[in-house]
Amino acid sequence: MDRYVGEPVTGSASDGRAAAPERELRDRVRESRRVERGAFDMPFFLLTLLILTIGVIMVLSASFARAYYYGGNATYFFVRQLGFALFGVVLMLVASHVTPAFMRSVSLPFLLFTWVLLFMVLIVGTGGEEVGANRWLDLGFVQFQPSELAKIAEILFFATLICTYKDKMKTFKYGVLPFGIVIGITVLLLYFEPHLSASVIIIALGAIMMWAGGTRWQYFAVGGAAVGAVGYLVVTKMAYASARITAWLDPWSDPLDSGLQTIQSLYAIGSGGLLGLGLGQGRQKYMYLPEEHNDFIFSIVCEELGFVGAMLILVLFALLIIRGYWLAVHARDRFGALVITGITSLLAIQVILNVAVVTNLVPCTGISLPFFSYGGTALLLQLAEMGIVLSVSREIPLRRSKSDGGEK
Repeated sequence: MDRYVGEPVTGSASDGRAAAPERELRDRVRESRRVERGAFDMPFFLLTLLILTIGVIMVLSASFARAYYYGGNATYFFVRQLGFALFGVVLMLVASHVTPAFMRSVSLPFLLFTWVLLFMVLIVGTGGEEVGANRWLDLGFVQFQPSELAKIAEILFFATLICTYKDKMKTFKYGVLPFGIVIGITVLLLYFEPHLSASVIIIALGAIMMWAGGTRWQYFAVGGAAVGAVGYLVVTKMAYASARITAWLDPWSDPLDSGLQTIQSLYAIGSGGLLGLGLGQGRQKYMYLPEEHNDFIFSIVCEELGFVGAMLILVLFALLIIRGYWLAVHARDRFGALVITGITSLLAIQVILNVAVVTNLVPCTGISLPFFSYGGTALLLQLAEMGIVLSVSREIPLRRSKSDGGEK
């Protein structure tokens, strides 16, 4: 009987000689795996670091007035964000070593865990009247939004489902129903917080993953109509959502309350002009613009760096997103390609929606600008997601140079 590779070798010398080819085969397999798990994609890594560095600097510029006013320490937000950024880079490097096989194996438990956390928010969540919703879990030493975990959990689980069902994705039973159930449960939990912006991202992200997985376009037409109808009912029934629509259409109808943030944001963007007022020289951060170091930090970017500086930052984001999709196209397997597609799409959605909000192209929502907006746990998760992309990039087959001796 043939001996399996990896089985202990015992017996006579002849057995040892017979096992020699097997040992050589195992060595070649290990060597092959080392080659296949090569270095991560350096352009994606460097672009992430560059955007992160600019973002941390902008947190210092945007937050020092508010930090000094409330605590007497102008660098309070900056020091915390810098600490999270440094720790996040370490986390990104650690995540870059997590194999896609492991991600796939934990995708279902991770999704269930995020549902438990979202349910806990409904019971012991914090936020309350200050933001009009309970979206955070307070662990004593840190607060975080489980909705951020739900996004990456959806990506990993949907990638696993698509790879499991493969050619069955064009059927309703396999290509729509299980995905709709996952999206429905997640959005239902978010609805009771309430967290409309996260719900929008979850739905959009799920649709992108299903489209990439091969779901028929006819189902998207029906699903889009259904989501639109439900969205209309939600907006008309939820007071805070209706107020945001009104403020979006005419922010000057209530300039001291619901329209204040949008008006001050537009003042900041307009006063920046072509080249800006200069780094640290903005005026709207002096307690005029709410959330100037968080969701509306891009307004400060426009005010201080001008149109040119803001566009350069958007170009960097565009390059990072394009590089992410390039890695998805060149990924070794379908799971890796889908994971990168999901994470890159999540990044693109958040950047587009945040910029659209601060410029009043869409109603005001609580969507932060990745790597820029203040928030430690959100920054850690974003860098961990970049680490997952880097991990999959290690699986991209390396082109052997002539110095390697050609193909083996």
